[in-house]
Amino acid sequence: MIISELKKVTEQKMGKSLEALKADLAKVRTGRAHTGLLDHVMVDYYGVPTPINQVANVTLLDARTIGVQPWDKGMLTKIEKAIRESDLGLNPANQGDLLRIPMPPLTEERRRDLIKVVRHEGETAKVAIRNVRRDAIQHLKDALKKHEISEDEERRAQDEIQKLTDRFVAEVDKLLAEKEKDLLAV
Repeated sequence: MIISELKKVTEQKMGKSLEALKADLAKVRTGRAHTGLLDHVMVDYYGVPTPINQVANVTLLDARTIGVQPWDKGMLTKIEKAIRESDLGLNPANQGDLLRIPMPPLTEERRRDLIKVVRHEGETAKVAIRNVRRDAIQHLKDALKKHEISEDEERRAQDEIQKLTDRFVAEVDKLLAEKEKDLLAV
């Protein structure tokens, strides 16, 4: 049936919007260290821009320190330079064969700025979810015009898509609340 397939596709698209939000929120730095912070930092590996996690072992040394141990010792200075030049504001300490990257504590003002960024990301995700809902409802209306479904089926399907939308928007709100709590924790 066309309705069940449409609901399935709609749920998948909304799920992808949610996953994109989770990825974006992971990039917003709290006071704690996590290895995903360095995922988008590229290092020059023999002329090829390569993610750090493909040229080194990235681990957590403790809650506020990331350790980067390159597999090729000659890459240590290049990795250190790439991290310093990134927009993350991190200052790695070279210890011979290991880079220690301490996470600087966040100021109150910086926390407020990050919360604004998080809320903006959340709003973007909600807009994406609502756009998926709009497209799904348009498909239903088109199917009704072509007499592929009845008016009752269309109304029920719209209600189910709205419930799906509400569920995903609530999930976005929950993720935002968790991230804000994380950012405000000292």
